[in-house]
Amino acid sequence: MKIRIISWNVAGMRAAIKKGLWQFVHQDQSDIYCFQETKARAEQVPTLEMPTEYLSYYNPADKAGYSGVATFTKLKPIEIINGLGIPKFDTEGRVIITKYPTFTLLNIYFPNGGRGPERLDYKMEFYDVFLRYINDLRKKGEKVVFCGDVNTAHTEIDLARPKENVKKSGFMPIEREWVTKLIDNGWTDTFRMFHPEPNQYSWWDQKSGARGRNIGWRIDYFFVDEKIKSKVKEAFILADVMGSDHAPVGIEIEI
Repeated sequence: MKIRIISWNVAGMRAAIKKGLWQFVHQDQSDIYCFQETKARAEQVPTLEMPTEYLSYYNPADKAGYSGVATFTKLKPIEIINGLGIPKFDTEGRVIITKYPTFTLLNIYFPNGGRGPERLDYKMEFYDVFLRYINDLRKKGEKVVFCGDVNTAHTEIDLARPKENVKKSGFMPIEREWVTKLIDNGWTDTFRMFHPEPNQYSWWDQKSGARGRNIGWRIDYFFVDEKIKSKVKEAFILADVMGSDHAPVGIEIEI
């Protein structure tokens, strides 16, 4: 069965709804949506025009109006897990895991390391814990797909101005080295399987009007275990879809 999955940092779910989120979903009709930075609890999300064909699962942060993830799915999961089982990370509402009969999907909002050394340390620790977690899932025989806002551009091709940003969180050597480590551990960046060309971005700074000039970063990803990468039939960025400073990214996969 081929399914289509979308990942999107919506920069506030209530704000995105006002900007046409539900209309996009009604038109797009992917099988699964993984939203990050929802900034809302389920009961705070307006239901008018909400697509009714999806089951919805939320994991909000303890802090109101901060972080949070939500997964909307037409396919009924056999198990839903919120968090990685570590309170210092789980209080920020960064992880929803939905397990299906033939694969496991992780919807992740990775930390931003740009608010000082402590947050960079927090981000790097989250990265390391997460890599161990998905490696353990794979060892158990699960077919793993993970997506979300990784908050790091991997190589120079993944942002418009690499030289100017090498000391900025999101393109620092230590962050980029982790993405390399992830790939070395057998995880495949699905977008680059199909699109090796430059100027393909998923986030643009709103304050500088960077989107109109395509001065962006590719920091939103789908990764799969390299053993199932042949099942991925397409990967894409919907750069023309508005409503957030991020664009939706997605894959089509036989699973």
